[in-house]
Order: sequence, then structure tokens, then C-alpha cells
Amino acid sequence: MEKTIITSGSTIDMAIEVALRQLGLDRDSVSVQVLQQAKPGFLGFGRTPAKVQVTYEAPDPVPERSAEPVKSALGAASRSKPKTTGAPVKDPGMKPEPVKAEDPKPVKAKKPQPPKEEKPQPPKAERKPRPEPPKAEKTDIPREYPAAQPGSVEEKIEQFLKGLLEHMGSQAVPHAVKGQDNTYLVELTGEDLGYLIGRRGDTLDAIQHLCNYAVNRDVEGHVRINVDAEDYRRKREESLRKYARKKAQQVLKARRRTTLEPMNAYERHLIHATLQDMENITTYSTGTEPNRRVVIEYVR
Repeated sequence: MEKTIITSGSTIDMAIEVALRQLGLDRDSVSVQVLQQAKPGFLGFGRTPAKVQVTYEAPDPVPERSAEPVKSALGAASRSKPKTTGAPVKDPGMKPEPVKAEDPKPVKAKKPQPPKEEKPQPPKAERKPRPEPPKAEKTDIPREYPAAQPGSVEEKIEQFLKGLLEHMGSQAVPHAVKGQDNTYLVELTGEDLGYLIGRRGDTLDAIQHLCNYAVNRDVEGHVRINVDAEDYRRKREESLRKYARKKAQQVLKARRRTTLEPMNAYERHLIHATLQDMENITTYSTGTEPNRRVVIEYVR
């Protein structure tokens, strides 16, 4: 069945495109007849658009089927006659034959299953907290230092250090004990000894230097005084030995020498003594005080 549609546009092509867009068809599916050419007019006046008539094929409409009246099943049944069969018809006065009841099939009774015995689960062992190791009670048992004899070197050392510490505002107490070969060991006891030690023992070294200088002026011969606090000297010696061995291993691996940080004469001596028996390693000092350093060098 053919149908037509008329569309307009500024040009014929535009009018055809409008029709195809409305119909959803392509150009080959329609035929076009130009009804009116577009006229531009003069200065926009008298302008007329182009008109086209587009003819296309549309499917024929499907005729609607009339709905048939639905007959009720009840009316149909009432109008239909019952069909007679050859089977004999029972007399309504006759007694109905007794119907034999079918014997029900015996149902097998399920044997009662004995209840499952639940196995007693062993009681979970309670986790006992680990006993904490007994904490070692800090017992600050003061060392017993012998009293210095009047007029002895120990007394001179203690008197000088007491006056020096008082000027420094410290309440530390010095205890001097004679060691071997005119060496005297001095232990400073008390609280807040950290500032008497100083950075890397600088303050403690200064106290020791002043004490050696002052005491050696008033005694015969030469004595050596070592001043310590909170066992700093021993801890420092252990730290320096580990430090020297670690640096020596690095030198052996890289086969290049290294220069350590500035140290005093005692600490430099400790480094030399620690590495003197190490193979392929030699040590020497360089620089001037107070920046004299130890050099660790690889040798073949």
C-alpha cells in the first residue's frame, strides 16, 4: 500500500532529508516528486521554501477478527443430550454391592537407632601465663673506699678534686685508690654525673688533666691519675675496640685506608693496641692536637 508525505525545506535536498528522517527510510526506498522550487526572494522578503511529495510503501493493515461469543460450559452441557451406551443401567432399588477395602500394605517400622554416644572431649588445657623472670632488684651498694691517710697522695688528690667540683656546682665525692706503678684511680660518686663526663668524656678528661697537673707539682716524682665516673672509662674502652675492629674489616674489604675521628692520646693508643696483631692492617696517627686522628691502612 502506497502512502505519501509532503515536507518542505530551504532546498529540495533538505526537504527530502526531512521526509526520510520522519519515515526512518533511506533514499532508495522512496520516490520523490518536486511540488515547488525554493525561491530566495529579495532581502529576505518573498522567500518560499521548496516542497516535495515523498511516496513510500507501507504494509497493508491486518483486519481485526471479530470476537466470537463464548458459550458457557454450563449452557452447552445443558443443551447437549447424554449419549447412551450399551452398558446395563443399574436399578436404583438395588442394594449396592459392598466394596472390598484393599488391605493396606504393611509399613515397615524403622528400627529405633540407639542414640549416638558422644565421646567426651578432653578438657582444654588452660594456658598458664608464663612466669615472668624475677626482676633483679637494684641494690645500690656503695663501694667501700679506704679513708685517705693524712699527708698521702690520695688525700691531696681528693682535696683538689673536692674544691674543683664545688666550683663546678657538683656534689660528687672523689675517692682515690693507689694502683700499680705510681698510678692512682679516682672514682667520682654521687648523682647527676652525666655533665661531669661530658660529650665523649671531654669534661672528664679535662678534670683528669687538671688533677694531674696540680698534684704533680706537690709530690716527688711523677704520678699518673685516672679519673672515672659511673664506670665510663671501661665502657668507652669496649666501645672503641668494637669500633676499631669494624673499621678494620671495612678497610680489608675495600682495600682502602680510612681515617677515624679525633681522639686523645689514650684512645689513640687503645686503637693501635687493638689492631696491632691484625693481618694486612697497619695503623698510624696524623694531624695535630686536639684534632689528631688514627689512620687504618691496608697493606699486602
